[in-house]
Amino acid sequence: MSTTGVAALGVDFQLRALVGKGFRFVDPRDEQGEVLAVVGVRAHDDVLDVVELRGEDDVVATRMPSDQDLLAPRRVHWREQGPASVVLAKLLSLPDEYVPGLLHNPARAIA
Repeated sequence: MSTTGVAALGVDFQLRALVGKGFRFVDPRDEQGEVLAVVGVRAHDDVLDVVELRGEDDVVATRMPSDQDLLAPRRVHWREQGPASVVLAKLLSLPDEYVPGLLHNPARAIA
């Protein structure tokens, strides 16, 4: 299925698909109990896939080496930011098997 096709299915469906791929989600909260974000993490093939949903139009997904700080990586293999449906579709479209150099996007990578 194309990225556009996955995005058209809706964010709820995409989140369920991520859970089906092994993502585990948490919802860190502030002192008043308000949800700050919804964060999903999946470890595989010596990489971490992380998605942080801060709002419908404010989502960041990252694939990074497993030795990086989860919330502040210094190196990433892939990163996408934008609306939830678009970012989640691209994350779902990533190959499960990590191949070094295949996903590198210098415009989005952190040095």
